[in-house]
Amino acid sequence: MSAPVPYTQSSQPPYDPTGHLLLTPEDRDAPARIARLRELGIGDAPIPEFDEFARNLAHVTGAPFSMVNFIDENRQYFAGLYAAGRPGVQLEPAQQNQVGRTMTRDQGYCPHVVVRKKALVLEDVCDYPRFAGNPVVDEIGIRSYMGAPLIDWKTGMALGTICVVDTDTHPWGRDGLATIKTLAQQLVERIHDMEDRGGI
Repeated sequence: MSAPVPYTQSSQPPYDPTGHLLLTPEDRDAPARIARLRELGIGDAPIPEFDEFARNLAHVTGAPFSMVNFIDENRQYFAGLYAAGRPGVQLEPAQQNQVGRTMTRDQGYCPHVVVRKKALVLEDVCDYPRFAGNPVVDEIGIRSYMGAPLIDWKTGMALGTICVVDTDTHPWGRDGLATIKTLAQQLVERIHDMEDRGGI
């Protein structure tokens, strides 16, 4: 099995040495991204085509949870979601009002993918102390993550991500990384096709 691409020291966002937690990265593109998402017609409603895309993403990668995730200044919204999960496992903490569709920006790893504009593979988040402190580890039980950015051709910004997570460690490997990057490109093509047809 090939080793995953490591999250290198030079690419790490700010780190709080007192709390030993990875800080949510500064997202300077957020206002422009929000405007672009509104232009595309992507907002607060699930998109059936994206739900189907998430289902296929989970099937291809062998993951129990997969998302098409768009991020604004304060939160993440899963316009596409597949949550087969495992018995007794919820995708979100019980206190969330919209179970399965929203998260704050400090939860999970997609905000790092959006800011870096690069795919991220964490086969075992506990192998990375700065990621292991994320709330999703204790609150939801997430142990592995793989995500890739959705890079808008027209603006060059990351609109969001596609990602998969597992409550067990998962050997995604370089093949998994190549797969999720390819699927992210395919979804961007779909988004632009939908825009050309008059909106999502």
